[in-house]
Amino acid sequence: METHETLPGIEIGDMGKKFGYPGIDNGYMNFDQYRVPRSTMLSRYISFNREGKLKVHGNPKMVYQIMVQTRAVISFTAVNNLHRSALCAIRYAVCRR
Repeated sequence: METHETLPGIEIGDMGKKFGYPGIDNGYMNFDQYRVPRSTMLSRYISFNREGKLKVHGNPKMVYQIMVQTRAVISFTAVNNLHRSALCAIRYAVCRR
């Protein structure tokens, strides 16, 4: 914990830049024969008890609605980027000789 190096059995990496989302930094983490302690899991909406039973926190419909809303925002942003690109391409096509 003092050196912040990865533990044996854990692999982490960067997924690179996302087109259209310069402020978002994504990565990945693979676990190979590594047991994650329950106290260190990122469990905002779900958790596991000692027996391994899954417990959902909050309303499952609300969690699903947040996921759908996030995907809709990503789709609208992609449409906006496509609109800008098409506008630039059409202006260039009209002005060239």
